[in-house]
Amino acid sequence: MPSSAPIRTGLLAYGMSGKLFHAPFITAHAGFELSAVVERHDARMAADYPCVRSYPSVAEFLADPALELVIINTPSGLHVEQARQALLAGKHVLIEKPVAAKAAEWQALGALAQEQGRHLLAYQNRRWDTDFGAVRRVVESGQLGQLIEAHFRYDRYKTALSPKPFKETPGPAVGLAYDLGPHLVDQAISLFGRPLGVRKVQGHYRPGGLIDDFFSFHLRYPAGLNVWLTAGLLVAAPGPAYVLHGTRGSYQKGRTDPQEAQLLAGLRPTDPAYGHELPGSDGHLTLAGPDDGLSTQPDPAPSGNYLGLFDAVAQTIRHNHPYPVRADEVAWQLEILEQPAEA
Repeated sequence: MPSSAPIRTGLLAYGMSGKLFHAPFITAHAGFELSAVVERHDARMAADYPCVRSYPSVAEFLADPALELVIINTPSGLHVEQARQALLAGKHVLIEKPVAAKAAEWQALGALAQEQGRHLLAYQNRRWDTDFGAVRRVVESGQLGQLIEAHFRYDRYKTALSPKPFKETPGPAVGLAYDLGPHLVDQAISLFGRPLGVRKVQGHYRPGGLIDDFFSFHLRYPAGLNVWLTAGLLVAAPGPAYVLHGTRGSYQKGRTDPQEAQLLAGLRPTDPAYGHELPGSDGHLTLAGPDDGLSTQPDPAPSGNYLGLFDAVAQTIRHNHPYPVRADEVAWQLEILEQPAEA
């Protein structure tokens, strides 16, 4: 395929993730062409994208010879088998989190992708959040001195159980650790690498709940850095999403990325206002001066845009550029997620 040809891309579903997190970016990026979707029941894609071909089954979808890239955005329990089928059909694959329940499953898919001469990529869009972009900038600047501790949180307040049984039934890759955990673990790994060790606590507290709705992971790193990753579904008053302390300063930042809300409101990724945080969303950077005097200043975040992920996908598929979410980083993530929690 010519390097300038758009990548013909298909979605395995057109629910919320397909409608918000994939289709707007595929159609906004010149390197892609949204060409196919699987719709087993209601055909909703045509109302938004009338030129996209709808297939009633995965088998018919994968038999489309023009399709190059398959985005797997189905329930997590289907990810591994559907990725395997797509690779065997000669397609490149982009998988939503969690990509698998175990590192061994991901590694087996990677071996199959290599045999097939295709790319297997993980969709970790939160690396392109505005708030995390600010955190990355502060960490990489070195202004905080030697980092001592970092706390990343992803909190919500939601007592009701999901009406979708697969989300509330215990099983592989089910529960909050596999829902929000991949975001937090990936962000930590992207900044700090593979931890030396991990301690985990998980629990379920919602009335009638059977799967974990709280977790806290403690990741130990060289030079005494400690990183805590925490999420809960019963946090009525969330604090900062990111807190970092180092020998020369501290940083706090809320979970202020506006992209999901903007997409829900119908804003396009190419709109000039897209990805810019609302006024008052700045982080707070406190630094020590020469005599240990402390000063705090606002830290405006750079704009975020998930188009960066899709640009990376296009560069990998068309030009074989290294994908920023490395396969070994995804394996490390899954090793952490599959590790048993403390009793």
